[in-house]
Amino acid sequence: MMAIVRTTVTLDPDVEKLLRTSMRERGISFKEALNEAARSGLLSGKQRAARKFVQKSFRLGDGQGFRWDKALALAEAMEDEELGRKLSLRQ
Repeated sequence: MMAIVRTTVTLDPDVEKLLRTSMRERGISFKEALNEAARSGLLSGKQRAARKFVQKSFRLGDGQGFRWDKALALAEAMEDEELGRKLSLRQ
């Protein structure tokens, strides 16, 4: 036999409106609507968390001789070149 727990719950106005709409449409009590909504939300959260995450990966090619270990140095050189170009436009 399950124990019944009585508690006070403070609902946001939009949640109360959703519950009252569910009660009216389905002809159920506030208690039934609240229990079903809580049960549904809690169970669907477990199902979502149980799905395995799969990372998709894509082949980028052979790199065409690009040195990935020098990528930061290349980015810095490109940034310096762009800053120099912008400064020359100010003059």
